Parts: sequence; structure tokens; C-alpha cells
Amino acid sequence: MIKQIFGKIPRKHSKSAGEPSPSSSSLTTSKRSEGGNKRLSSAVDDVISAPNSVLSIGSNPEDKFVRDKNSRLNGNLVSASYEALPSFRDVPSSEKQLLFIRKVKMCCVEFDFTDPTKNLKEKEIKRQTLLELVEYMTSTNGKFTETVMQEVVKMVSVNIFREFTPQPRENKLVDGVDLEEDEPAMDPAWPHLQVVYEFLLRFVASPETDAKIAKRYIDHSFVLKLLDLFDSEDPREREYLKTILHRIYGKFMVHRPFIRKAINNIFYHFIFETEKHNGVAEFLEVLGSIINGFALPLKEEHKLFLVRTLIPLHKPKCLAMYHQQLSYCITQFVEKDCKLADIIIRGLIKYWPVTNSSKEVLFLNELEEVLEATQAPEFQRCMVPLFHQISHSLSSLHFQVAERSLFLWNNDHIENLIKQNRKIFYDLDPDLFKACQIKFQNDEAKENEVKERREAI
Repeated sequence: MIKQIFGKIPRKHSKSAGEPSPSSSSLTTSKRSEGGNKRLSSAVDDVISAPNSVLSIGSNPEDKFVRDKNSRLNGNLVSASYEALPSFRDVPSSEKQLLFIRKVKMCCVEFDFTDPTKNLKEKEIKRQTLLELVEYMTSTNGKFTETVMQEVVKMVSVNIFREFTPQPRENKLVDGVDLEEDEPAMDPAWPHLQVVYEFLLRFVASPETDAKIAKRYIDHSFVLKLLDLFDSEDPREREYLKTILHRIYGKFMVHRPFIRKAINNIFYHFIFETEKHNGVAEFLEVLGSIINGFALPLKEEHKLFLVRTLIPLHKPKCLAMYHQQLSYCITQFVEKDCKLADIIIRGLIKYWPVTNSSKEVLFLNELEEVLEATQAPEFQRCMVPLFHQISHSLSSLHFQVAERSLFLWNNDHIENLIKQNRKIFYDLDPDLFKACQIKFQNDEAKENEVKERREAI
């Protein structure tokens, strides 16, 4: 019996002599199905390949995927033979979409860009493939299918969504200015990331992308992860993110309230907790164009955004990093609804800097822009606390603050507002007005006496 059992063993192996051994089978994919489809457990699973088509001719890089511990990131496998797929020009039109999906799946593989000597050939192949995808995205005609959208969003997510490792650096701030002026950290993977961002931008902006279908994949989770990337230290990445977010906001109307709320939450965390975020200026730049498109009359939600978010953004010490964009958003609100001028001016007074001279100059610049759009009724409601604050700035020991305060009188609109309300100053407190007038006349007289005495000497 034992001899008979052992005698069967080699005959059992001989039946599958053409199959790979167990050790080599772990490096290969599963068998082809009759329809020519393959199932992979790696990043390029579910590859579609039509039998006897151009796409099936030649070596298929997905057949040769192996585990490379040194190049494995986020569970994706790097190919031992990561070879380029055929060009779109080399396949008939009926098979271009299948090739597009295969190229997108191929770009789901990640490489270690911190080591510039690793996988040079594979990195270049991936970059060229991404460039082909960008070109195809621009030139294609016909609506993208749901499968294409799903694969595109998956590939983009794999490549751009990552955790940042902040560079150790000391913040030496004097009057809100970084003395070290460190160069921004540049991502070593940017040559690939840039093409992925360009691909995403063209996908979102493409008329072939149906927003009703795409919103299933560019969903709230995707938007939140995209907003998290604004904290990147690389300004090139933030510039792309700003443009893409604006396109998403314009195309996916269903996401607009969610995007505004998510940005609000990031601002709250920045204002009241960390005071550290690299993308505040870019967020405000996007919001500036959004505010510009608000319909009139303004919704209560938008007014609350002004009061609870934009005005408190004057509080952080690093205001200079984003003040230009913030000032634009503020003036947009005044131009939309002049009645908000009183609220804004009182908000500026609330957060007016006490010891930070450079920040105070920024406040005076913004104040002039707001006053230019302010009408007489709103000016009358806030002029007393306003000029009380301006008087402090006029008497500042810092010459730039005092000089900038005096420059307010060079503005014709502000000068007219003051002239219209001179009588009101007298009516509000005639005793104080007379006392100030007498003091001013006495000071002028003393100054003339000192001048004459000096000339006599």
C-alpha cells in the first residue's frame, strides 16, 4: 500500500509539469479567464485586456509584478520589469479607453523619491506614462465612463494623498517677520506629483467629466484629504491645489456648502489653537473669488463667516503671510453690502495690535481700503471709537505707524467723511471739543514761541 501511495506522487506532479513551482507562482498572477480578463491582488488588479487585440500583444508588465521590500509603499508593488505600455497612437480608437485604464492602473505604483538612485528607469517610465495620460485627457472626445472616473480618482489618491513630515525649524519671529527666511521645503517627488496634479486639474475641468457621476468618487472624503494637502510646505503644490479646489467648487455645486464649512474648521483650528498653517493665503485667495460671486442680499451664513472667521483671522502674529488676500476678502464684503462697514471697522479695532508696529501698519492699510467703501451713515456709527484708535496711532513712537496714520487724510473720500461730520463731533461732546481746541491753540502758540526764541539765539 505504501509503495502504491508513493508511486502516485511523481505522476501527480508530472501532470502539471508546465506550471511554475510554488516559489515562482507567488511572483505571478492568477490564470487568464476565457474572456481574457485577469485578477491581480496588487495595485493593478482588474486589468481589462481584450483577446487577440493590440493591447494583448507583447510583454505585459502586469504579468511580472513581484514584491520588492525596498520599493513597496502603502501596499503597492513595484514591478521587477516595469515596462511602458503601447502608445495611444499605436492602438485603434475602439481600444484606447482600455489602454487608458491600463495606463492609469500602471501609475498606481509608487516609488521612493527620497533616494534619487533607486528605480531610475521605472520612475521615468511612470512619468512618461503620466504625460501621455495628460495629453489623452485633453484630446479625448466622448464622456468618461464611471469605470474610468473610478480608476482616475483611485490613481490620483494613491499618488497625492500622504502625510507630511514637517521639517525641524525654529520660528524666530520679530514683529511677525521670520528672521531666518528659510527656503520652503521642496518635495523630491514633485516632477511626478506635478504631472498627477495637472492630470487631476484637466480631469475636473474637462467637459467630458459628468459631475453627476464624478461626485460619487470626488466625494466629501476626497475633498477633505485635498484640503489637508494645503498644509504642504511646497508652494508649487499649494498653487496647483488652489486652482483644483476652485475648479471643484465651480463644477460640483453639491459640495459647495461642505467645502466652505471644511475651510471654516481649518481656520478655527489655525486661529484659536495652532497659529500654524502653510495654506491660509491660498484658501483666502479661493474664498476671495467665491465671495465675489455671492448673490445679493447676502445670506446670514455668509455674514456669520465674516464675523466668526475672517475678522478673527487678524489675530495671529503671522498676519503678514496672508494679509493681502484677507484684506481683499474683507473689502469684497463691504462692496457687496456697505452696511457691514461698521461691523468690520469695530472688528479691526477689537484686534488692533498694541506692540506689533509692522502689524499695525497693515491694519492702517486695510482700514483705508474699508473706509474708501464706507458710506456716511455707517461712518457715523463707528467714527468715535475709530478716531480714538487713530489718535493712538498718530501719537505712536514708531514713525511708520504715525506717518501711515497721517496718510489717511490724503484720501479724498475719508477727508470728505471727516468734513461732513465735524459738527457731529462738536454736538456729541462740546466741552471736550472746546478743550481740545484750546489745547491745540496753546500748543501752537508755545511752538511759535520756541521757534522765535531759537531764531533769536
